[in-house]
Amino acid sequence: MKKHFWLFLLFLFSTSATHAWTLFSGKGERYPGMGGDFTLQSAEGEVSLRDFRGKIVLIYFGYTSCPDVCPTSLGALSAALKKLDKKEMAQIQPLFISVDPERDDVKKLQEYSHYFHPKMIGATGKLAYLQALAKRYGAYFRKAPVENSTLGYAVDHSSTIYVVGKDGKLVDMIQHGGSPKRILEHIRAVLKELEFRVSNIVPPYIFG
Repeated sequence: MKKHFWLFLLFLFSTSATHAWTLFSGKGERYPGMGGDFTLQSAEGEVSLRDFRGKIVLIYFGYTSCPDVCPTSLGALSAALKKLDKKEMAQIQPLFISVDPERDDVKKLQEYSHYFHPKMIGATGKLAYLQALAKRYGAYFRKAPVENSTLGYAVDHSSTIYVVGKDGKLVDMIQHGGSPKRILEHIRAVLKELEFRVSNIVPPYIFG
């Protein structure tokens, strides 16, 4: 009976190890075909997703003239980031991508992004490039004329925080309306998963 118990435990650990190896080897990609690298312009020059390998990148598509959705989502993200300790925050890079390049120059983006968090980078690019990029991430935006407004138009857009892992692959999506607590849970779950190591799954004493 005791032998069967240990064999059962070994089976469970082996199954977990196989699953973990799949995740860390890239074969268990959660959003196949989505996400991917890109290069945009920021106040500090070109910024590419590959620049942040080894960090978790939190990407949000929006625009600085957004009256409510962007401030709400970025405000919640900012509140969540403030709950992280220094070690956790050192592994995080927030990135705000403007889908309104006509009005959002890089200087304006820098000021807007830093309002929510000093580490947040604001970036944008040409409209056609942004459209293709948003599509790859599953984001949506379109220009919507606004009558009797000095703005002239608004930009209807989806509101999701895309979480990119340290290897540059999309690992999570946090939908609009998430509270700072909920966003924090998502971020820490990704951090915890990345700290997981296959070598820790099977305790050495099992084979003793």
